[in-house]
Amino acid sequence: MSNIFSKIYASVLVTAVYAMKNYPTMVISSLLTPFSLLIFVILISKGALLDIAIIGAILSTMISSGIVLQIDLSHLKNDFRMQDMIVSSPTSAFIYIFGMSISELVYNLPTFAILITLAVFFVHVPIISVLTIILVMCMSFAFSTSLGFLISTFSSDMMQSWTFSGILTILLTTISPIYYPITYIPLPFRYIAYLSPTTYAAEIAQNALGSLKLPVSMLIINWIVLIALSAIILTVAIKKNRWREK
Repeated sequence: MSNIFSKIYASVLVTAVYAMKNYPTMVISSLLTPFSLLIFVILISKGALLDIAIIGAILSTMISSGIVLQIDLSHLKNDFRMQDMIVSSPTSAFIYIFGMSISELVYNLPTFAILITLAVFFVHVPIISVLTIILVMCMSFAFSTSLGFLISTFSSDMMQSWTFSGILTILLTTISPIYYPITYIPLPFRYIAYLSPTTYAAEIAQNALGSLKLPVSMLIINWIVLIALSAIILTVAIKKNRWREK
């Protein structure tokens, strides 16, 4: 067990701590996107969407953290060839991904600290709703890290990784109805939003807030989509990587 913790700790040091210590402006950059959209939605809605926007900003940060993971993975794989050494070691693919994903959460701790503080003061829901929101955040992060790992298998250099990150972040955190209810989207275009997995996560969270009323059948479908996509994408990514020859 201590060996596993040491591997995770090494991942945090190599990525999160190193970047935060040597490039503090990157931390400020990670704050800009969720907070700019948060402030914009609150101003446009005149405060009516405050609770949804705060939870949406946290969800957006969780998802973007997983997507950005593919940049670090690609950097270690293509520039430092570190992944080759890790593959040849006893470290499993799951531990490698888990350690790197934890490092992304550590890197975004300042953002999470501010957003969670805002949630404590402005979002008031029963404890069961809090637990539901936390669970959907974890599932969304699992999905996005799985997707980030998959994309890193196709990326051959850093420029390509930044391109993938920018496109996916916009598609999954900006176009999807994360900061506002899906009912705000006109019906002919509403179905397009369901092409994004984050729409299902947002609906679960907004239902827990009481801002969006969903039937039980729809909630079950949303959970199935999140869990199934995460499992499928992670499985494909590991097989595509051919982590270790049998």
